[in-house]
Amino acid sequence: MSFGDVTLAVLRLIAFRGANTVVANEVAAILDATEALMHELIGRNGLETGDLVSCIFTLTPDLDAEFPAVAARRMGLSHVPLMCAQEIDVPGAMPSVIRVLIHAYAGDRHDPVHVYLGETAALRQDLHGAQ
Repeated sequence: MSFGDVTLAVLRLIAFRGANTVVANEVAAILDATEALMHELIGRNGLETGDLVSCIFTLTPDLDAEFPAVAARRMGLSHVPLMCAQEIDVPGAMPSVIRVLIHAYAGDRHDPVHVYLGETAALRQDLHGAQ
């Protein structure tokens, strides 16, 4: 959109997905895995904290030592609404996984880059080339 000499970017709400495996059900391990995942998602997508609308974290049932939102708060996301939930306990599903769904504003032509770290790359073989 353009008004004289001023060009305004057209933004749209986009969802970004990501996951990471956690080495142990320990506070430090959950926070480290979450922080690594968030840094990769934000970095690969060129997002700023002000672009984020909300983040929904899920953990597999074997992870309950800490909330992933604590890591996001430590990263400076104190004004972004965050929610944590437990994944459905599906038999045979990959254990020790943190997932996140980020809602953020980005340019209308932005193609979201989803990030799957560690063993979770196997969950999205279709995105393997982008990892």
